[in-house]
Parts: sequence; structure tokens; C-alpha cells
Amino acid sequence: MDTGVSVVGSGQVSGTPDVLRATFGVEAFAPDVASAVARVGELTEAVTAALRGRGVLESQLGTSAVNVFQHYREPGTDVGFQASHMIHVETKDLTGFGALLNAAVDAAGNSLTLNGLQFDIEDKSELLVQARELAFQQARTKAGHLAALAGFSLGSVTGIAETQNAFPIRRAYNAGKAADLGGAINVIPGDSSVEVTLEVHFSWA
Repeated sequence: MDTGVSVVGSGQVSGTPDVLRATFGVEAFAPDVASAVARVGELTEAVTAALRGRGVLESQLGTSAVNVFQHYREPGTDVGFQASHMIHVETKDLTGFGALLNAAVDAAGNSLTLNGLQFDIEDKSELLVQARELAFQQARTKAGHLAALAGFSLGSVTGIAETQNAFPIRRAYNAGKAADLGGAINVIPGDSSVEVTLEVHFSWA
């Protein structure tokens, strides 16, 4: 067994979000697959056109999921099919989400869902550097304390393992049956945080 001491240190740093990511969905139910898929295609075109009309670029739109499945109703009733399309949207306009949501609702009505909303920091490199420094300082302080309790002095670092986590602020809202929205929903970005955890092994001096 290696001599020395292994400790875990963590550092967390917060920053201001600069990007908003949302996932809109459109869904349709029909007696046959072809009709369900066709309707979802129409709704998708309508929603993406509405979002582009609000300034969202083509490069900021993308499909995150497509589903088609048989939908069973009560025994004795006709079987139908449900299709859905999830549309991922990314924008730098953190205050314009309400307008985007209203535009999507106007385009798809009760067929629209909002499956996720996330504020994030696009480039976390500087925050990670700061969090890593804090984590290492904490690890060294812990190791020094343990070494003193055991009657030893710290030597060199012989191993480091790192884990990173991000904690963006998330909001969720289901826009189904929301075609009668009277005004924009204003969302508040808040802060986003990154955390680095380091497992550090020190030898004895």
C-alpha cells in the first residue's frame, strides 16, 4: 500500500449565463401513421418558421428527438398513432424567451410542448480554472491537517484525479393548452455554477 494520504477537495465558482437552450415539442394524434407523421411535419415547419421570424438562426435550431408509436385507447375503441418531434433551440437573447414561446404557441397551438429550459455559460474554461485552484487548495489544507494529526509532514503530490460538474439554472414549463397566453413569460437567468472535485494523493516527506 502506498504511504501518504489521499484527500478530496472541491471548488465551486459561479458566473453569469450567456446562452439559453430550450426544447420545444410538437405532437399529433391520428388514426394512421402517415397522417400523424404528416401533421407533425406541418407543425414542425410552422414552429421553426415562427422561431426564425423572431431572429433564431438556422444553425441555432436542431432536432433532439423524433417519436412515432401506436397509441392504445380504451378497450373497444379505435387504435391510433402518435408522432412527436423535439426541436432544440439555442439563443444568446436571454430576455427574449417569452416572445419565442408565444411565437411557437401561435404556430402550433395546443400541439406545442416545452420540454426543457436551461441557462448556461458557453465557455466555462476560466471558471473551471478558478474552481480547480480552489479544489486543490482545499485538498492541500485537508492533507496538511491530517498529516499533522498523524505526526507526519506532507511530501510531494503523487496522484490527482478530477471530476467536473456544471449546475446551470433550469426552468420547465408545459405549454400544452397554452394558446390563450395573454403575454410573454419573462424568465430570470440567475447564475450558473461549475464545480471541480479533485482526489489528491500526497506522499509523506
